[in-house]
Amino acid sequence: MHWLRSYTLLMKWTLIRLKYVAPLMVVVQTFLAVGIVVGFAFLLPQVDANSALYLSTGAATLGLITVGMVLAPQVVADSKRDGSFEYSRTLPVPRLALVAADVSIWLLIALPGIALSLVVAALRFDLALDVSPLVVLALLLVTVTSISIGYAFAYAVPPTVSSLISQVIVFVALMFSPIDFPAERLPGWLQDLHLFLPFQYMAQATRETMMASPHGLSVTPFLVLGLWCTACLAVTVRIMSRRK
Repeated sequence: MHWLRSYTLLMKWTLIRLKYVAPLMVVVQTFLAVGIVVGFAFLLPQVDANSALYLSTGAATLGLITVGMVLAPQVVADSKRDGSFEYSRTLPVPRLALVAADVSIWLLIALPGIALSLVVAALRFDLALDVSPLVVLALLLVTVTSISIGYAFAYAVPPTVSSLISQVIVFVALMFSPIDFPAERLPGWLQDLHLFLPFQYMAQATRETMMASPHGLSVTPFLVLGLWCTACLAVTVRIMSRRK
């Protein structure tokens, strides 16, 4: 009961803190997701069914990555500057409840962009998605993993460094990650590198639960994302629990 009460109160507190910027974040994230669907299609001479699937599900994945690894760390950086970060560490609440409340808010911010990007993709490419019930688990896992990664480095490094890392992440995710296109288009060394990074697994989990694969649903993305999520949450909780 203490955990649930703490979670509820922290949700309200976070909503109050973000009441002015959250609507703008929803708009920015929505424009990004929809822009990927529409804009990236202009780079291809012809959008076939496979490319349309990658663009559609990739836009949703990139929207979640942007929220978790760019917008969330920027809010943490601002909280470090204004002192609210140190204040939150003194609250008599479970550390996981503090993180869970933030994750819930960021998920709410990301959902409109995901939904609208899929609607635009269906209209733009005449795409019929075969959505699995496991899509809820996939999107939740991608969201939590993105936010846990963003919080881990945002909590661990100074605000200026955190902002730079966020910019690098969004650049790599947009241009050099097999999210909007198959991994086979990348150089061999970059394909090997992405075997250890979370980006392609986020895209794969989203894509395979939105469009059933003839080979069935792969467990690997869920396992890899689970490992990333657990490790980064451990770092986050450790930092939040540390006393000066």
